[in-house]
Amino acid sequence: MTDLVQSILLLLFLLQIKHMFADYFLQSGRMLQGRGQYLHMGRAQHCLVHAIGSAICLVIVGSPAWFILAIIALEWVVHFHIDWGKGAYSAAKGHGPAHAGYWRAFGFDQLLHQLTYIAMIWAWILVVT
Repeated sequence: MTDLVQSILLLLFLLQIKHMFADYFLQSGRMLQGRGQYLHMGRAQHCLVHAIGSAICLVIVGSPAWFILAIIALEWVVHFHIDWGKGAYSAAKGHGPAHAGYWRAFGFDQLLHQLTYIAMIWAWILVVT
C-alpha cells in the first residue's frame, strides 16, 4: 500500500471518529434547540466543534496551516447549511423522532456530511499531496 493511500485512509478514519464525537457526544442542549431557525448560535457552535475537530485531523496528516484554515472555514459554512436545512425541513413538516420523515431527513443530512468529507479529502489530495 502506498504512503498516499495510507494517508487518505488515515484522514478518512480520523474524520469519521471526529464526526461521531462532534455529532453525538459533544452537542449541548443549546446546540440541539431551535434547529429550524437560520441564525442559531447553538448551530454555529456545533459547526465550530466540527471545524476544530477537522483541523486536528488535518494537522495529524501534516497539512499546511493555510489549507487547514481554508478547508475548515468552508466546512463550517457547509455544515451550518446542511444542519439548518434538516432542521428547517423537520420543523416545517412537524417531524420528530417518531416520524419516518424525520429519519429520512436525518439520513440525508448524514449523507451530505459524508460527501463533505469526501470533498475535503479530494481537495487535500489535489492541493496538499
